[in-house]
Amino acid sequence: MSQSTAGQPVRVVLADDQPLVRTALRMVITDTTDLVVVGEAADGAEAVRLVEETGADVAVMDLRMPGTDGIEATRTITGGPTGARVVVLTTFDDDDHVYAALHAGASGFLVKDMALDDILAAVRVVASGDALIAPSVTRRLIKEFTERPRTAPAPRRRAEGITDREREVLTLVGRGLSNTEIAETLHISIATAKTYVTRLLAKLAARDRVQLVIIAYEAGLVSAA
Repeated sequence: MSQSTAGQPVRVVLADDQPLVRTALRMVITDTTDLVVVGEAADGAEAVRLVEETGADVAVMDLRMPGTDGIEATRTITGGPTGARVVVLTTFDDDDHVYAALHAGASGFLVKDMALDDILAAVRVVASGDALIAPSVTRRLIKEFTERPRTAPAPRRRAEGITDREREVLTLVGRGLSNTEIAETLHISIATAKTYVTRLLAKLAARDRVQLVIIAYEAGLVSAA
């Protein structure tokens, strides 16, 4: 994984075909000491090139862009040798491609109407190696792809090789609960909840917490209810 050197700012590429969006993000990042914009792209192909050229740690990726879209760019970046992570910049009311972006390797989601400070915090979370931006966002995401019919449903997978307790934890992760909320629900310590999540990542060969959400959904542990 591409990681910024200790003490060095996280290198960020902004990819959005709307200059105003990029400008707003760049301006707020400029006021920070731990983040730096190393490139701006108006389409997915340019984003891929900039990530490779700059050694960026994180790409903030819009999904709807001309030419190479954000999904294909995300797939190329996360499947490449740079180790850069991708956070998707999207809207939930009109975007039909969020689920595809998850499968393409996105590590988290930013909603365009989020406060800029919250977006910065999300970039830091992803850069640190975590994935789940905010439980509330994940809940909305789950609601979106469980309620929307798809012409080509994703293949079902089974969460095999895990204990009953781990399955409980996986279900709660799939519902968007944080470690703290999982601990409260199962009456265990936060440290224990974190240990269960770590075990699930290893046993299910999941890259990050977002992939656990996918697995929970595809295993039928999460529904629209």
